[in-house]
Amino acid sequence: MPPDPQATISALIALGGAGVEVVELPSAAQVQRGGCVAVGVHRRGPLPTRGLDGFDILLSGDLAAPRPWVGVSPDRLDDAIAVLRTVVAAQPVAAAAAAQVLRMTLSLDFAAALILESLTYSMLLASDGFRTWRAETPVRTRADDDGPRVSIAGGAAALSIRLERPAARNAFDARMRDELCEALAFALEHPDGPAVTLSGAGPAFSAGGDLNEFGTAADPGAAHLIRTLRSPARLVRDLGGRLTARLHGACVGAGIEVPAAASRVTARRGATFRLPEVSMGLIPGAGGTATLPRRIGRRRTAWLAISGAELDLDTALAWGLVDAVEA
Repeated sequence: MPPDPQATISALIALGGAGVEVVELPSAAQVQRGGCVAVGVHRRGPLPTRGLDGFDILLSGDLAAPRPWVGVSPDRLDDAIAVLRTVVAAQPVAAAAAAQVLRMTLSLDFAAALILESLTYSMLLASDGFRTWRAETPVRTRADDDGPRVSIAGGAAALSIRLERPAARNAFDARMRDELCEALAFALEHPDGPAVTLSGAGPAFSAGGDLNEFGTAADPGAAHLIRTLRSPARLVRDLGGRLTARLHGACVGAGIEVPAAASRVTARRGATFRLPEVSMGLIPGAGGTATLPRRIGRRRTAWLAISGAELDLDTALAWGLVDAVEA
């Protein structure tokens, strides 16, 4: 009889190789590594500055706590811990993978960080956690939307690249990824080197990956190679100071992972930001474990990725995920 996957995970959690460990700071306790998500909690008094390296997430009851801390209202601190415990309990493998990838990403160059993310994402597509989510999330039939996914306009002085799937809140499917890569490559290779803006049509910049396509690749290995070959996040980063991402509305999953690679990100009032993939048994797969840590640090990224919490614009601005607010 094959081993029971749930029994295996339960054993790993019991051994400290998965799950979540919460440590009240300051403390001399040594946190587990492996796949255990280590959370340090500061409730009052001066912020600890030593012994923090082993923590994946640092929560503070001081709302103004600086990076790498996540500031939480003191009366909501236990709620934040409870959210982490719930998510990790539901998706311990994905949470462990997210923590492990984020521990390594800043020690790698950007291209290698994207490869690490994609390899991990492909592995998780075969996990019991993702299969359970997929079985509980039926594919929905969409109305015909065979139009172009991306438009490009402008000339030698400036180019505008816009996501053009507003009826689906600019959900990223394979076609959008490919068309966006083509547009970004065109801008990158343009002999005049024009300034580039990246925006989205409709009520949201992007609601993230098209859920109907999650897990549908016939060969996850080949999908990994395609993902690393056709990476909008890599092209956005390669454009450097020439590209500004202009965000609005919901910026979910790929909808913040890709623009976070830009040298400048602006957003309109009402914009929100969220990484939901761990709750699906996955990790961010559009470059988020490479792009967000380079803007806001790995601990704040781990909080967003593992908790799935929604970030408001003011906090995104304070953290450096967004550079300016548009009128």
